[in-house]
Amino acid sequence: MIVILGALIGALIGGFTAKRRNGDKADIAQYAIGYAIAFALVGVIATITIEKLLA
Repeated sequence: MIVILGALIGALIGGFTAKRRNGDKADIAQYAIGYAIAFALVGVIATITIEKLLA
């Protein structure tokens, strides 16, 4: 669940960042995907850390 939420938040932040920098549709998509991957990776690490601490 943390991974999905991180990916969605990352996509939103990436999209808004590219839009604020006056990017076209391809730039917005690229930023959204890049941020989504980065935030999902952080979510995976957080999930693994929480799982290890609770187990």
